[in-house]
Amino acid sequence: MKAAFLTGPQKIEIRDVPEPDVPEGGLVLAVKACGICGSDLRRWKEGPPAGSGGVTPGHEASGVVVAVDVRCTRFNVGDRLAIAPDVHCGKCYYCRRERYNLCDHLQFLGITPGFPGGFAERMALTPEILENGVVNPMPEGLGFAHAALSEPCCSVLAAHDRAGTGQGDTVVILGAGPIGCLHVAVAKMHSARTIVTECSERRRELAARFDPDLIVDAACEDVVARVREFTKGLGADIVICANPVAETQRQGVDMVRKGGKVLLFGGLPKASPMTTLDGNKIHYGEIEVLGTFSYHPRVHRRALDLLADGTLPADKIITHQFPLGQIADAYRMAAAGDALKVLICFEKE
Repeated sequence: MKAAFLTGPQKIEIRDVPEPDVPEGGLVLAVKACGICGSDLRRWKEGPPAGSGGVTPGHEASGVVVAVDVRCTRFNVGDRLAIAPDVHCGKCYYCRRERYNLCDHLQFLGITPGFPGGFAERMALTPEILENGVVNPMPEGLGFAHAALSEPCCSVLAAHDRAGTGQGDTVVILGAGPIGCLHVAVAKMHSARTIVTECSERRRELAARFDPDLIVDAACEDVVARVREFTKGLGADIVICANPVAETQRQGVDMVRKGGKVLLFGGLPKASPMTTLDGNKIHYGEIEVLGTFSYHPRVHRRALDLLADGTLPADKIITHQFPLGQIADAYRMAAAGDALKVLICFEKE
């Protein structure tokens, strides 16, 4: 079979490799679609872990079961599945309290060495992945490309659960990449007003597909002043920092109202993770600054249902599809910033 391997910084190649054996108690999935995520791009720029010899990335996948071990009773050949990358240990302090996204030993398909991802024609799903990972049947009528969006949708849905987004809230999304645009869609699902800020003209054009109430050119406008103007001086109820930029976190504190919430959704680069926030504004304004990372596995089923019924607009998010053989072009397209979600699709639906 063919599989992609990340071999160095911005070096990804297709190799012919043996098909995986059916794991004892597990199954083999024929991958039909897999998305390129921001974390995939960061790893692509950095290269694989030292000494790994190359890894198969991809963790936003969907496909069909083609082989099942007799000891696996949860799924059958022909089942259409969507998967997400998180595999928790089930034993640590956080897992015992069902805070699986905070697991001390969290591993990720397509990221952690030894857990090959979805940029391959076949994936082996072990009992550990089936038991402690995120694997769910696709709803009837949901296509593979749309199902591959379920993983990023999970993170966004969980963030709004954490924020308590509600009707009439003003929600500011800093950054209009694929995740930022998903935040607009989910905020509108909660009947909130939405403001998007973005430097890229192309990304602002793409964000307009989602009908936010205001789009601000962050390259030449005072985004804090525009938010204050829109809210008649009050400030936003919720600000979501949806890009890996420390300055947007500072802006978030400056534009949120007293008692409001600032969600740090996009992690900062590991080489420069520090940020500076106005501690007095946070203290005297009783502002909540919240980290938000990943999701509980049950959110994945909700994401699939919302994609299936059209509540989450998959067609607006997916802008480009490539075959596996053109994965290098797909990564370059995703990195250029002219696309929203770029998918690798193994067959046309």
